[in-house]
Amino acid sequence: MTFEDRMKELRRRKADALEMGGADKVARQKERGKLTARERIAGLVDRGSFREIGMIAGAARYGEKGDFEKLRASNFIFGRADIDGRPVVATADDFTVRGGASDASIHAKFVAAEAMAGELRLPIVRMIDGTGGGGSVKSLEEIGRTYVPFVPGWERIVANLDTAPVVALALGPTAGLGAARLVASHYSVMVRNIAQVFTAGPKVAAAIGAGGAELDNEALGGADIHATNGVVDDEAETELEAFLRVRRFLGYLPSAAGKAPPVAAPSQKDDPTNRREASFVDIVPEDPNAAYNMRRILGGAMDRGSVFEMGARWGRGVITAFARLDRRPVAVLASDPTYLGGSWTADGSEKARRFIELADKFRLPVVHFVDNPGFMIGLDAERAATIRRGVEAMNAVYRASVPWASVIIRKAYGVAGAAMSNHSRFQYRFAWPSADWGSLPMAGGVEVAYAAELKAAEDPGAKLEEIRARLKALTSPFRTADAFLVEDIIDPRDTRPLLCEFASLAYGALDF
Repeated sequence: MTFEDRMKELRRRKADALEMGGADKVARQKERGKLTARERIAGLVDRGSFREIGMIAGAARYGEKGDFEKLRASNFIFGRADIDGRPVVATADDFTVRGGASDASIHAKFVAAEAMAGELRLPIVRMIDGTGGGGSVKSLEEIGRTYVPFVPGWERIVANLDTAPVVALALGPTAGLGAARLVASHYSVMVRNIAQVFTAGPKVAAAIGAGGAELDNEALGGADIHATNGVVDDEAETELEAFLRVRRFLGYLPSAAGKAPPVAAPSQKDDPTNRREASFVDIVPEDPNAAYNMRRILGGAMDRGSVFEMGARWGRGVITAFARLDRRPVAVLASDPTYLGGSWTADGSEKARRFIELADKFRLPVVHFVDNPGFMIGLDAERAATIRRGVEAMNAVYRASVPWASVIIRKAYGVAGAAMSNHSRFQYRFAWPSADWGSLPMAGGVEVAYAAELKAAEDPGAKLEEIRARLKALTSPFRTADAFLVEDIIDPRDTRPLLCEFASLAYGALDF
């Protein structure tokens, strides 16, 4: 073969690879409302930045004389690309080739993508649209044997979780190894109605009697299940929305552990660090049991438009988000008093633990907005092992080594309230005048603590009100400040300037 002959064959192989599973399979993908793997990569990364690796790997067909005839490309595409000008490893499963089944893939490409991310310390994005890792059942007959299960390259997947940001998107039915690759990430998104996630699909589940009659994909593993139980962090209505969420997530994190997070470039639209939020004056109701919008507080304290919430539909008493203070990324933890009063449930505690560990791994300072009436109580809470999950979250707070600031908005009771920060470190902490704290809510223990006195009173009701009035004076946050048991009580309008000061000092203390 001449050089030109070889180049011609290379072009033919690349042209075959670009056809993916063929016109019919591509059309079927479109009929399902789904983008192709190549369209997904183009939609996610910066225009023109993708350089594919292993494009011509696949199942080639040769003639009787050994001449190349046709290539069926592998169903896994990967390469180097940029997102907002920063390099990443971008990968996509191609469902048009054998439905994403393992028997159409070349496992070395999976392993190479993870190795590239790990060894070059680059974020990796997995766009998953496949049936699993074991190939089709029919492929076993072709192989002529079964095998002891193992996952090639899984050691790379585990190592990458400690190396650089890992993002995964469910963009179709995602089962078995696909589901495992999805959840082995720092941030995961599924697209409503086109993506479902399950350990095994409906037919397999029905065949072994797991859950009764056969369900359809959506009923077994749709977004209403997995966006509310923590299997995935978020859902999106469209693939393009999912891509935007991924880009935003990566925009707050460094390219690798140990590197500095990306500080936003100065702009004429920068939010002044000395801005005082007037709405904070009366945002917390006088009634201690009335709810208010914690997200409005986050939006008012952080740089305008910078709050990016993760996992809003699960562990709902806890809010986890990234944001910026004077253009610097920070991790934000808060309670949501509109859901169970902001109590930490088992799910909420698990959500808090994962988020704190993520912030600590990538060295983002934490700002904790506190309104925590305690761990959830009652029979359901006990069955959910709330105290175990809650203590694990508290342990994560104590293990964290990044700078930490707390803003006590209202309640801080019991062990959960103590999880606002590591008390043995310097407390960069502010309390609003609405703050209320203690080992338990005062109102709940009066009748028990003063039972004998109330029983002996001529008018127990009047006596109870007298005792409550006496105790209420003791709950003033200013009495706590007298003894320097809280560092500062502030005008709520000063929250943003003080937190911007914290962010400046925190970034000066971090080593990158």
